Amino acid sequence: MIKDSGQRQEFSSGMVRDTQAGKIEWQRIFVGPMIKRWAEHLTMGAAKYPDVAPGVANWTLACSPVEHLRFRASALRHFIQWFMGERDEDHAAAIYFNINGAEYVQQRMMEDKDQ
Repeated sequence: MIKDSGQRQEFSSGMVRDTQAGKIEWQRIFVGPMIKRWAEHLTMGAAKYPDVAPGVANWTLACSPVEHLRFRASALRHFIQWFMGERDEDHAAAIYFNINGAEYVQQRMMEDKDQ
């Protein structure tokens, strides 16, 4: 099955496609510096805390309330450091990492609860 909105966009070549209306515009996350900086942060983190298996990042093992709290505490600490203008490391990228980690753990805990 192919999802279909029922709306069509016709191109000058004659090609017809479903419209983009209501669809996530993923390309927007690449505007600005943060995606590259987040990727750099993840790359440096992987060197410090190697993958537990090929393609399995160490941080993805987290699944408990204690680990969730750790991500949240680190996000807050890095936010304060970023807000205070500290430049000793990329605190903005660390905020991204830790919020993503907290949300990842939250999702895992919710999924485990539903099973």
